[in-house]
Amino acid sequence: MLQRIRVAALALVLGAGALAAAPGTATAAAVPTISDVGISPAPAIVVFDKDVTVTFTFTTRRANSAELKLNNDVVNLAKSPVPGGFKWTGTKAFGAGAVGKWTYNAVAKGDGDATKTGTFDVVKALTTRIGDFDADPDRVSRGDTIKVSGRLVADGKGYDGQTVAIAFRGRGSDDYRQVAKVTTGRGGWFSARVRAMSTGWWRAEFAATATARGTVSDGDRVDVRRANLASRISGFDARPEPVDEGDKLRFTGTLRAERRGGLTGQRVSVFFRADGSRRWEYVTSDVTGRGGRFFATATAEKSGWWRAEYRGTRGVNGTVSGPDWVRVNEPAPPPTADKADTRLIRFNAYPEPPRRGGYLKFRGVLQVDDDGSWEGYAGKVALYFKPLGSRKWQYVKTTSSGDSGRLYTKARAWRSGHWKFVFRGDADTNGDDSAKDYVRVRR
Repeated sequence: MLQRIRVAALALVLGAGALAAAPGTATAAAVPTISDVGISPAPAIVVFDKDVTVTFTFTTRRANSAELKLNNDVVNLAKSPVPGGFKWTGTKAFGAGAVGKWTYNAVAKGDGDATKTGTFDVVKALTTRIGDFDADPDRVSRGDTIKVSGRLVADGKGYDGQTVAIAFRGRGSDDYRQVAKVTTGRGGWFSARVRAMSTGWWRAEFAATATARGTVSDGDRVDVRRANLASRISGFDARPEPVDEGDKLRFTGTLRAERRGGLTGQRVSVFFRADGSRRWEYVTSDVTGRGGRFFATATAEKSGWWRAEYRGTRGVNGTVSGPDWVRVNEPAPPPTADKADTRLIRFNAYPEPPRRGGYLKFRGVLQVDDDGSWEGYAGKVALYFKPLGSRKWQYVKTTSSGDSGRLYTKARAWRSGHWKFVFRGDADTNGDDSAKDYVRVRR
């Protein structure tokens, strides 16, 4: 009997403990949870001409229902199951009249409430404009560079760091094509340099972004004229070199134009600048013939530089040839009884035969007639060369003899031909030429 009483009492105690613990367990299991509220598209919400539909989503656990309010207006929610709970989705359209700051309040309801709140902005899209657009200069030659510039503003303020495209529409075309892109700088200003190849209109274009409307500048016309062709004078030559004073110089060359070859019927002038002078003086001219070739002559009077000049014509620029220097030898004075005679003896060019471009050495002796006996004489002697097959002697260099009259110098040999020393005399002596020495040059 006593044992049954003890068991019954124990059962009553255990039962009371279970009843006491039950409320706490039920309460913990019923408390709901709620996630952060997702907003798509992400704020700020930019409104253009059409309403923007924004989607709000959140998930709950252990919730019987949920509620979403935007500025205290209830949003209809759709419920879909997810692992461990439900996903709630609501949408709302925002138009131009909804611009401003909005508050959202999401609630998960169960045995208690869980809440998420926050704010977001609805803004009006920026209105943009491109002003002060200019393409400069307004008239250029084909291929020249022009500067295009302007300013991008948004809602009346300079819009920095934005991409602006430079577009071109050729005369006779209806479509603009993009040529370059540039980024706006401080105050929305931009500029770029582009090459103008044909006449047409230039403009700047700003494409719409997620926050700003697109815009296009006014067009600015640039006229492109055909560029003048470049010309050049090739192969200009004044010869012979050297030449004796009073002899004729012949000038030849060819006048050519870019992409057109030889220019015919154009006047080419020949100018001269004497040694020691800075002034070019007109001497003669010729009209180009077939293939643009020209030929002119003039009397050689002084050593100096010669060049050909072309003034240009419509569509072709002028040009100047490279200069060609010509030495003019003064004629040796005729022997006179008042001056002593001289002679150049033992002239020799060696070693023979040299290779092409190799050095030849030259030696000889300059002597003066001193009352019937020949003595060494100090004077300046020129070295001359006449190529094989040529009729003209060419000056090479000048050397000097000492009191012994001995002469020595060297020069490169490029062609086979004859060599000689020439002494033109001085105030006390008559001149003389040495014997000729033929040298064959090996290739």
